[in-house]
Amino acid sequence: MAKKQGGRLLSSAGLVNYYESEDRRAVHISPFFVIAVASGVGVLVFLLNSFF
Repeated sequence: MAKKQGGRLLSSAGLVNYYESEDRRAVHISPFFVIAVASGVGVLVFLLNSFF
């Protein structure tokens, strides 16, 4: 009987494994900042549509 290699599961139905990485060189953005920027852009677009 064949042995399993590496102990990892084969990807099932094309799903990709996700591993959370704590790399110090990576860019870290807080969720609050993302929501604030998205809200600001939304308000800006609303105001530009209202006035022009």
